[in-house]
Amino acid sequence: MNATVGDRLLVHGNTVGERDRSGVITEVRGPDGAPPYIVAFDDGHTGIVFPGPDAVVLHQ
Repeated sequence: MNATVGDRLLVHGNTVGERDRSGVITEVRGPDGAPPYIVAFDDGHTGIVFPGPDAVVLHQ
């Protein structure tokens, strides 16, 4: 998985009733666009993310 600052990260809900989460990647800490990422989520919180198989990078 590779990303750049400004791309969006979409994390699919993986249990019944859990909603998808998305946000803007504000910092890439891994080499050559690899995780971990600092993500400003649409719900207002910011966090460091090590995306799993339920995540997709939407390139801008």
